[in-house]
Amino acid sequence: MAAMNRPSASAVFDVVLGVVVMGTVGALIGSFLGASSIPLTAGLGLALGAVVGFLGGRRFLVSILVGTVLGGLLAWVVAGIEKISFGAGAGAAMGGFLGVQISMLLDMRAARKAAALETSDDPVAAHSAVTKS
Repeated sequence: MAAMNRPSASAVFDVVLGVVVMGTVGALIGSFLGASSIPLTAGLGLALGAVVGFLGGRRFLVSILVGTVLGGLLAWVVAGIEKISFGAGAGAAMGGFLGVQISMLLDMRAARKAAALETSDDPVAAHSAVTKS
């Protein structure tokens, strides 16, 4: 029988991070919709988080996590403790949006660098630039 390849620690961390972050965001959304919606929205968040983590969306998940924390803190300072969940939800949405945009810009920059090095006369540098990004 063939032995199954075990996932790397990095891949497991990404899936766990996705489940925790997106499950929390799903639970926050469910709390806005009503207590009976929490299991459904949290379950959807868990599933989406596992998929995003499995696909390697660590930057995206970290941006959502940072947005959630900063949004909650800002709402607490500005509007009081009863509005933390609203701020956290809005911060998660903004964090996700900004994370996607920043990731896209970083990928474009890496591609531009690789293209510039590819046109140069040093093939080792071009290969190095592509594998580092």
